[in-house]
Amino acid sequence: MALNVFGEPIMVCSTAPMTGYYRNGCCETGEDDQGTHTVCAVMTDEFLEFSKKMGNDLITPRPEWYFPGLKAGDKWCLCLNRWIEAYHADVAPNVYLEATHEKTLDAVPLDKLIPFAVKIKE
Repeated sequence: MALNVFGEPIMVCSTAPMTGYYRNGCCETGEDDQGTHTVCAVMTDEFLEFSKKMGNDLITPRPEWYFPGLKAGDKWCLCLNRWIEAYHADVAPNVYLEATHEKTLDAVPLDKLIPFAVKIKE
């Protein structure tokens, strides 16, 4: 069972749009997930533009990949390194810690994530 940064069972990040490396709504990861898609974040226009400039366009729909394109307010399992890059560029999006995989803590201490924490709305 996947655990979140609190050591509890990981919550669903988003099913609309469907997210996660395994497209199951959760920010689960495994050895085949080279991008480490573990951070459940709420998208902002500022972050989406930053990501596009960094070479990962999350805005444009890609139907051939069943990707609807993201907009501000969408929840998405981000690559850990992209969140870290955004953090250093002062454009890091807020994070749903209950839906963020514990592997995130291998690279980002919890005390750095807490200022970005928001609660998942049921």
